[in-house]
Amino acid sequence: MLALAINIGLLLILMTLGIIPPPSEHTLRGITVDLIPEQNSASQTQSKQVQPVHPHEDQTRPTVKPPPIILPVKPTIEPPPQPTKKSKPWIEMSKEDMAASDISKVASAGSGSAGDSEVVGQGPNGEAMYAAEWARRPTNAEVDGYLPKNAPDGFGLVACKTIPGDRVEDCVELDQTPGSHLASAVRQAAWQFRVRPPRKGGKALIGSWVRIEIDYETIRQE
Repeated sequence: MLALAINIGLLLILMTLGIIPPPSEHTLRGITVDLIPEQNSASQTQSKQVQPVHPHEDQTRPTVKPPPIILPVKPTIEPPPQPTKKSKPWIEMSKEDMAASDISKVASAGSGSAGDSEVVGQGPNGEAMYAAEWARRPTNAEVDGYLPKNAPDGFGLVACKTIPGDRVEDCVELDQTPGSHLASAVRQAAWQFRVRPPRKGGKALIGSWVRIEIDYETIRQE
């Protein structure tokens, strides 16, 4: 600082003595100094040189699809195992099963198994033929009116088809005492007979064939 003050003082002395001429107006004109840093000017120059981006160039770029959204699967909740039912010490039966097991309704031996009617042969067309079971035995008056004159004692055997009402129809002659014509007499009197339809498995077989035998010697003795 001292040296600077000495130099300024000397300069003023020399200017006062006229050794150094005073500065002219041209010299006093201001000097324009660009105080903008070089970095800023360089950035402005570069910004002017940057070319604009064409919009069609962005359109050619491939579109990136977002990844698919995967929702978490809810876990399946299994129901708790059901407790095992304990078997009962007895067997449950319906009303039908109890009725079928009633031993009081089982037919006696010789009349078929489990109450079924006894099969004794075949009908006219090969169907099963059952032994007839009387709903009401015929009277002497019902059978005597169809006997031939001077009919001997003996039997007549026919096969008839059962119909509703414990009736029979379509009877055919099967056998008889030789020369007695008693089978024909039984066939003609059969419309008055009361015969139950055969049974199988607890069901009435209406329309089935039954074998009917009339012993005239026994009827006359009654």
